[in-house]
Amino acid sequence: MPSTPTAAPPAIPPPDGHDPRCIPHKLTQPLPVGEACVYPRYSPEEHDVWRTLYARMAELLPGRAADEFLTGLTALDLDREKIPSLAAVSRQLHHATGWQIARTPGLLDAHDFFGYLARRIFPCTDYIRGRHELDYTPAPDCFHDIFGHTPMIMHPRFADFYQRIGQAALACRDPALEEQLTRLYWFTVEFGLVRNPGGLRIYGNGIISSAGETLHSLTDRVEQRPFVPEKTALQPYDIWHFQDVLWVVDSFDRLESEFVRWAKSHGLL
Repeated sequence: MPSTPTAAPPAIPPPDGHDPRCIPHKLTQPLPVGEACVYPRYSPEEHDVWRTLYARMAELLPGRAADEFLTGLTALDLDREKIPSLAAVSRQLHHATGWQIARTPGLLDAHDFFGYLARRIFPCTDYIRGRHELDYTPAPDCFHDIFGHTPMIMHPRFADFYQRIGQAALACRDPALEEQLTRLYWFTVEFGLVRNPGGLRIYGNGIISSAGETLHSLTDRVEQRPFVPEKTALQPYDIWHFQDVLWVVDSFDRLESEFVRWAKSHGLL
């Protein structure tokens, strides 16, 4: 691992504890999917934020990001200079793993979000964070969604696991079990680690899309535990702070099989 500067702290929550971007949207009509996703008129500043974020993470991720993520990122060949088109990224995902992208106005209601995942459709934002949030943002944006999420959806086994989470969530009717499922999602899709032949690596997109989290996640300030769904599902988390406990999978085959075992034991699959 190359030497790195100290990670910057995450964002400070608003005084009332609520960021309006973190309030879920309840859909009243279907989201546009694939070619129906219209490309916005981005400002030069917005493209420059994308360019800055991409350049920073391209420097930080080698030796830290999972081989599977880096392979997916290379295959996607995302534009480094300007924000990519959701329709174009959707075409590439569909060709690779049968997934598509839907354009979402922001954070979705959980039932709506998981309903799209169950159909192999990833709801994706098309707006980007402000320059003051380069290190960390608690809200989704297109850098988190496109750069952070879609390279892993290019991996067939992870793509299947991601759909399984959506299917399990739709079948869940127990609020306590829904909370466990949310925690499993958080500590895998968003904040997961994997053992690659070269060592411990990041695959969670909440880490990969954040320079601060990337610098923090593989240090001795984080307790790294083997992924066991029954234990991971009981681990609380806080979006306003760096994670001090992360869970490690041995492979994405094992991630899917262990999740399916857990979900079936609760009657969710």
